[in-house]
Amino acid sequence: MAETRMVPLGFGKHVRSDRIYALEPLPPDERGSGARTRVWVEGMPEPLVASRTERSILADMGAAPRRPRPAPQDENLF
Repeated sequence: MAETRMVPLGFGKHVRSDRIYALEPLPPDERGSGARTRVWVEGMPEPLVASRTERSILADMGAAPRRPRPAPQDENLF
């Protein structure tokens, strides 16, 4: 990671990217009320629960490339 960023986890939670040391996707049977990922943060004994996927969190951390948006099928829409 080139720079420290604030990473949104959802549910109104944000953490510094340099403090996240592990991401754990929740199994389908534990995904209630929008929960998607456990986020292990340095200095916290228990993980935070995020409403975002590990892929989206990694992308916001700058550790994974975002998926490119598909090109429009027709550039001349009007």
